[in-house]
Amino acid sequence: MNFCAEYDVIVVGGGHAGVEAAHAAARAGAETLLLTHSIETVGQMSCNPAVGGVGKGHLVKEIDALGGVMAHAADCAGIHFRTLNSRRGAAVRATRAQTDRELYRAAIRRAVETRPGLSLFQQSVEDLLLEQGRCVGVLTQLGLRFGARAVVLTAGTFLGGRIHIGAASHSAGRAGAPAANTLAERLRELPFEVGRLKTGTPPRIDGQSVDFSRFEEQPGTEPRPVFSFLGSRDEHPRQVSCHITQTNERTHEIITEALHMSPCHNGVITSASPRYCPSIEDKVTRFADKTAHRIFVEPEGLNSRELYPNGVSTNLPYAVQLEMMRSIPGFENAHITRPGYAIEYDYFDPRGLHGSLETRAVAGLFFAGQINGTTGYEEAAAQGLVAGVNAARCAGEREPWRPARSESYIGVLIDDLTTRGASEPYRMFTSRSEYRLSLREDNADLRLTPAGLELGLVDERRRRRFETKRRALNAELARLSTTTVKLREGDALIESAGLRPDRPYGAMHLLGRRGVRYADVAALAGLDAPVTDEQVIEQLEVQACYAGYLQRQEKEIERLAKASSRPIPADMDYGEVRGMSHEAREKLSRFRPETVGQAERIQGVTPATISLLLIHLKRHEQAGKTPC
Repeated sequence: MNFCAEYDVIVVGGGHAGVEAAHAAARAGAETLLLTHSIETVGQMSCNPAVGGVGKGHLVKEIDALGGVMAHAADCAGIHFRTLNSRRGAAVRATRAQTDRELYRAAIRRAVETRPGLSLFQQSVEDLLLEQGRCVGVLTQLGLRFGARAVVLTAGTFLGGRIHIGAASHSAGRAGAPAANTLAERLRELPFEVGRLKTGTPPRIDGQSVDFSRFEEQPGTEPRPVFSFLGSRDEHPRQVSCHITQTNERTHEIITEALHMSPCHNGVITSASPRYCPSIEDKVTRFADKTAHRIFVEPEGLNSRELYPNGVSTNLPYAVQLEMMRSIPGFENAHITRPGYAIEYDYFDPRGLHGSLETRAVAGLFFAGQINGTTGYEEAAAQGLVAGVNAARCAGEREPWRPARSESYIGVLIDDLTTRGASEPYRMFTSRSEYRLSLREDNADLRLTPAGLELGLVDERRRRRFETKRRALNAELARLSTTTVKLREGDALIESAGLRPDRPYGAMHLLGRRGVRYADVAALAGLDAPVTDEQVIEQLEVQACYAGYLQRQEKEIERLAKASSRPIPADMDYGEVRGMSHEAREKLSRFRPETVGQAERIQGVTPATISLLLIHLKRHEQAGKTPC
């Protein structure tokens, strides 16, 4: 008797994309099944056990604002918190947490196992069930059939995964886990454009074999940042320091002499690797003039002796890795517990996706994570959340949600992928957004939690906390806008902020001056019941500081949104657009942008082409015709 079970949504893969996808689909009301090759590894951090960073921390905050699980897990597992770019503007400040690998995995497992409407099952998926161009379920290794109205595929590095250490190579999804070769072969038969990418890891080191006195200590930031908008420092486990050392000329000599044994340098691996997270071999060859590269020595957990030497990702033979590490100060007697390696895997051109992350070729099938050409836990988790909520909406026959570039880094990520593709592993940076002054970590909830409420992603506790914060913020902004402060001789702010005595200043203007804090203004103005909520105070100070810039940016966003959000019919015939070049017609016909804004961001599509497109759309609109 053949087994078959039915769900609204099936999520394949228990990594960061899969966890957020399954959790989001269940929160959105879909009966959801999470299928993974091992329940024990759900939420596993297969590379560095760290969350956040510049651009990446912004994504984590946005995931949290939409009710996701990554930020809260980081708060429960973070053993070293830092605020990056703390001396720079709020737009580029970012939170990063070094986490305890086991505590993080435990927090994620609690989240998925206690989520109503979400079931787990341990089985490898080997095939997709298709009917009339639509995905209607999956087939597992045991021949079990699971039906669904929508399927989210989050295969990570498992599709055709192959690990390389020097001349040795073997099939694997990551160290110690089998590759999904049967599923990879099946996907290659479908109408997707497939490519190969590569990433890698450094060797892990036994902490008892290193000399910490040779390292520079790197304590965490105080006061400690908190990732989740619902989080608290009380949730943080015991805090520890990280450390810093660096390579030297001898290290570089060892690497240079062994380059012929590196599969990435001798032609064995030709796949593109992450440009912004290069291997130590790439650093030494690309930056030959540098005599040293920094290494961040980071703990893997409170109860683990293993260290993660961040900055020496390598695929050299084990013997060379050992010699290389022992040439670095502090690692002279290092014992490698796990060698570093490179891993190649299949990905599919993300230009084959709608902005909802549903594939264009197969209805009801969604891709999220490294299968779309990205790298990093945070990018994967962000895609997973979007794919999960849209799979639930697809199952319920509702319109998909597409986050806009102007409202979130999640929108920037998905728009970049679906319009520009990924010729190398994509990593998020604040510089990728033209609206980064508005898209800050501190206001992610103000930007996205209202959307989370509409989508059914936000629970009652978060709703109450958000509405309380928003009311307090709006009330204090209104009060400060009508409050005047008059400084007197001797006031500390006169000299430090370049102000003059016996002159009235608006409280908001005063708060916007460099070095002035809310507590200073509240005291000088004699405010009754000043705000005590740290998140509200942060918003008051940032909004006062950037008031003029933010107003100009919001006007620019509104202006651009009018044209950029204009929809393009799915069956648009670009051959009918007068004056458009053959090249532009070919690119637009191939990528099928859903909006004018997406068309603008396709490489090679010029402003003149967009003008012709807008004229064509307007002409047919006035004639009452569909422009196709």
